[in-house]
Amino acid sequence: MAGLALAWLFARLKSPSAGLGQDFSLAIYSLFAWVALSAAGVWAASRVERQTGRKDPQEVVVDEVSGQWLALLASPGMLLGAPGWKYFLAGLILFRVFDISKPFPAGRAESLPGGWGIMADDWVAGAYTAACLWLAYGLGF
Repeated sequence: MAGLALAWLFARLKSPSAGLGQDFSLAIYSLFAWVALSAAGVWAASRVERQTGRKDPQEVVVDEVSGQWLALLASPGMLLGAPGWKYFLAGLILFRVFDISKPFPAGRAESLPGGWGIMADDWVAGAYTAACLWLAYGLGF
C-alpha cells in the first residue's frame, strides 16, 4: 500500500494545466525518489538478511514498496497523464500476482546476493505489471 501511496502522491503533484516541461521534471523527480528508495532498500534488506541469517526475511517490505511504485511509475496512467483509480487497482492486483508467481526472470533475480536479490524480484514484478498496463492501454482499456 505504501507503493500505491507514493505513486498517488507524485501523481497528485501534477497540475492539470502543466506543460510538458513540468510533467517531465516531475517524472525525473519521481524517478530520482524511486532510485533513492530502492538504493536504501538494497542496503537495509542486506543488513536485515545478515542480522537474521534468513534469505528474504518477511519483515523486509521495502521491496514490495519499490516494486509497486515502479509498476505505477512506468505505467501509461503516470507517464501520459494523471492516472485514475483503475490504474491503481489494476496495478495493485497485477503486481501482487506477479510478485507471488515470480515469472521468469524474477525467480533468478531472487538468487542475487543480499539485498539485491530481495529487491530485484519485485522490480521484475513491477516491470511485468507496467507492461501489462501498457498493453491494456493499447487495447483501449
